[in-house]
Amino acid sequence: MQYMLVFSEGQDAFDRRNDPEKAGPYWGAWTAYARAVAEAGIVVSGAGLQPPATATHVTVRDGKRHVQDGPFADAKEHLGGFFVIDVPDLDAALEWAARSPAASYGRVEVRPTLPPPPMPA
Repeated sequence: MQYMLVFSEGQDAFDRRNDPEKAGPYWGAWTAYARAVAEAGIVVSGAGLQPPATATHVTVRDGKRHVQDGPFADAKEHLGGFFVIDVPDLDAALEWAARSPAASYGRVEVRPTLPPPPMPA
């Protein structure tokens, strides 16, 4: 079964990953975690994300597209990245979530993915 692990980090984590004096331990922990997930053969996809200030939000209201740059709302935590993993069950997904660096200073949401829709005949 596939699960998405969504890693949320506070602004301090985003600041650490860009600070030359503090980035080493931050990226070292994530590199080790990514290697472990890859070596387990469970990765379907995944990526880290740029800081929230680089985001662009799109909405359509009354048929008109509206674009807003930067973070949409003030939040204590921001989406830092994700993995989609293929594991036997929720317990296995929770184990991998708990091993992530974000579990010790941020939050990891674990959510099952929807199966692809049936293809038309």
